Amino acid sequence: MREFGYERAFDVSGAVALLGADPDARFLGGGTNLVDLMKAGVERPALLVDVHELPLDGVDFTHDGGLRIGATVTNSDLAAHPEVRRSYPALAQAVLAGASGQLRNMATVGGNLLQRTRCGYFTDLSKPCNKRAPGSGCPALAGEHHNHAILGTSEHCVATHPSDMAVALAAFDAVISYETANGPGELPIDEFYLPVGDTPHIETALPAGALITGVTLPQAPVAAHSRYRKVRERASYAFAIGSIAAAIDVQDDVVREVRLAFGAVASRPWRARAAEQALIGRTASAEAFAAAADAELAAAEALPGNGYKVTLIRNLVAAVLTELTEEASR
Repeated sequence: MREFGYERAFDVSGAVALLGADPDARFLGGGTNLVDLMKAGVERPALLVDVHELPLDGVDFTHDGGLRIGATVTNSDLAAHPEVRRSYPALAQAVLAGASGQLRNMATVGGNLLQRTRCGYFTDLSKPCNKRAPGSGCPALAGEHHNHAILGTSEHCVATHPSDMAVALAAFDAVISYETANGPGELPIDEFYLPVGDTPHIETALPAGALITGVTLPQAPVAAHSRYRKVRERASYAFAIGSIAAAIDVQDDVVREVRLAFGAVASRPWRARAAEQALIGRTASAEAFAAAADAELAAAEALPGNGYKVTLIRNLVAAVLTELTEEASR
């Protein structure tokens, strides 16, 4: 591990100024991802700016009935918050599915959004990786890729985004707030994560030196009837091989509103807008749910070792939406 400096920030403007003074500095929240990458030699910051004690640890109502979640709220506190559990249950479920209890106690909302891929080639310095060393190649294309992306890929990268929390946030149109030396800004989550394209090393649209200060969830009555389901290769503390955040409103057997986002299938949380559009106004049925999933997955470009994800996601969509519909009718 490279020798590094350490500074603790006590206000947002001070944190931004510290990072701006050193181009090799990084913000440190819980450190559950960054420190691992530093140990592996993937991240080599000259300075860590600790933002864990900034006054950004609240969960509050917005003027329109949504929620504002501070960037330093821990994953454990987010999952346990009564209003999150009541109004956005899929978000609480996603966070609880994301890691061990010890990690959730440390990990922060801001840091979770900025997690980097768990692709083995990315974390192995002896291998090329376009995300770590642009232009070096993507050995996953012809190598080990059973848990890699099937949507939104390119010839330069097929890695997946690891966050469970971000999948639920994508389903509910979260907006990420940040602060820079030039003032505050906001990014809808659809714009926050960039398509992989030919620059997989540029993962978000955050301006240079920006500090995430919070996440806003707009009011969404449909979110109160939502679910997050994660499929993984072992029962505990494993990254998804496929996941779904889903919410649905059915009236008189007709789908009035639906939200769908997939995890572990792309370089970013994947909002399934084609599937949503295919369902609005349709009779709610397992067949309609599966057909909607097919509409979304028509764009999938599977590799030899990860084609199973197409069937997996299709089945998840049908199963979870069927369960939510049946529960609402009881």
